[in-house]
Amino acid sequence: MRATLNIPDELLSEVQKISGERSKTKAIVIALKEFIRHKKIKELIALRGKIKIDYDWQKEEELEIEAQKKRGKLLEK
Repeated sequence: MRATLNIPDELLSEVQKISGERSKTKAIVIALKEFIRHKKIKELIALRGKIKIDYDWQKEEELEIEAQKKRGKLLEK
């Protein structure tokens, strides 16, 4: 998508310098991706202690082993 933006030269130069990109477009894309990543991490951290996950990994492993045995028997036929 094309867009006309008024970005301060010093800000764009710093983004290019930090990202190591010579292309303004690539530097801006990297900065936007990093911003989104950072926000998502903050949202996940905010959920810490608020979500209780009752996950029985041993039962899950038993079910997987049983499924593997069934697949093995089907392949033998």
